Amino acid sequence: MKTAQSSELEFFVTLARHGSLAATARALNITPPAITMRLAAMESRLGVRLVNRTTRKISLTSEGELYLQHASRILQDLRDMEDQVASGGQTPRGPIRLNATLGFGRTVIAPLVSRFCKLHPDVQVNLEVTDRPVDLVDDGFDLAIRFGELPDSRLSARRIMSNRRFLCASPLYLKQCGTPRTLADLQHHRCIVHRQNNEAHGSWRFNKGKKSELIKVQAALASNDGDIVMEWALEGHGILIRSEWDLNKYLESGRLTRILTDYTLPSADLFVYFPAQLHLPVRVRKLIDFLIDNLAQQK
Repeated sequence: MKTAQSSELEFFVTLARHGSLAATARALNITPPAITMRLAAMESRLGVRLVNRTTRKISLTSEGELYLQHASRILQDLRDMEDQVASGGQTPRGPIRLNATLGFGRTVIAPLVSRFCKLHPDVQVNLEVTDRPVDLVDDGFDLAIRFGELPDSRLSARRIMSNRRFLCASPLYLKQCGTPRTLADLQHHRCIVHRQNNEAHGSWRFNKGKKSELIKVQAALASNDGDIVMEWALEGHGILIRSEWDLNKYLESGRLTRILTDYTLPSADLFVYFPAQLHLPVRVRKLIDFLIDNLAQQK
């Protein structure tokens, strides 16, 4: 059962996370005036201003930042304590905030979350899908499914599977435009660029033995959506880099063909990331194990 104090801590953490009174009201399913009154009551009791208010958003005062820091730690300690007590029966329960990339989260992770919640009905999963990088610690996520290297030293990770990246094009494109024989040839071909995070636009890095070479290609087409760039490649618009997870079925069917196979590209291994801490809640450990087991089988 929540105490009045823990409820107040959760309220303030939610307010800080959403960054506005209106968004917090929607998240808590109460009216904005009620949010304002609740915040004013907190500030009156503490005798300090916690939040600077504007018409559109809020910012924390230095006292608010300190309150948030301690509130987040206290709530995590409470969750860990309850989870360790409850884990004697190994029954996972409670909320999990999970982040995944947009397309992969929608098509792969969401169905797995559905299966997990049917197995563990006392767990409530909030899945957020974004293509922008997220800060698991500051944004309050329990774990994230991402391709690529560990982005933050404050995180721990478990590798789900290796996932190489290949250079490919459709047979139609190669018939019409020819097959590049060297990396330099790529500069004279139509290339399709998948923009991700803060990667340099149209800069492709290749490795051969101990030698690494960066090639700047001209993007005939570009998008931040992986499904879109894949469809363009299938329709014969140009040369694309994608991971074997996405390419396997098209390579096997012959709809796409690998090129410049003597070279390798930086891998896009699949990881589950989570904040580094001594004791992961049992619900989070169960979900991590479930995702790893099932994703490894899908490759």
